[in-house]
Amino acid sequence: MTELEKLEAGLEYSFWDEEVDARKLHAIRGCQKLNAISVLDNEAREAAIWELFGSVGENPVVLPVFNCDNGKNIHVGDNFLTNYNVTILDIGPVQIGHDVMIGPGTLITTVNHPLSPKGRRNHLGIMRPVTIGNDVWIGGNVTILPGVTIGNNVVIAAGAVVTKDIPDNCVAGGIPARVIKEIENDVEA
Repeated sequence: MTELEKLEAGLEYSFWDEEVDARKLHAIRGCQKLNAISVLDNEAREAAIWELFGSVGENPVVLPVFNCDNGKNIHVGDNFLTNYNVTILDIGPVQIGHDVMIGPGTLITTVNHPLSPKGRRNHLGIMRPVTIGNDVWIGGNVTILPGVTIGNNVVIAAGAVVTKDIPDNCVAGGIPARVIKEIENDVEA
């Protein structure tokens, strides 16, 4: 298998591989372009988001400075908002639903590395996708780790580190994040 095939299969892969690295170069160029456009030029920023991301719903807002690992693995629904200084390390798929707000300084990552020093010296990574439902508010300075699924109608408290799945209709916070309380979904029929 190529390193890219290993990555996509969820196996350990070399992140120094040329094909893997090419995805990062696409992201670097796309992020530089997006971040250079005035926040007052909504039309140009939206076009740059469409060019960078894999799929985009209506009314996307991505404020500077935004960084990602690939871009094409990011799929967002309608009314997507990232505040300032958000990073999405999308070496693997990141699926984000409708009406999602992401606070400043947040990191969403699909990549992890071995605990073994030999594996790290060999530049190995492993990918696990991240899924975020509809009507989610992620507070400032949150970290969402690889393989996590966050349900619908969820609030992630500022500063939380999300290490495992979060169910629908709740507030979660802390390090590691845990459900703090359930909340009503007042938009469901």
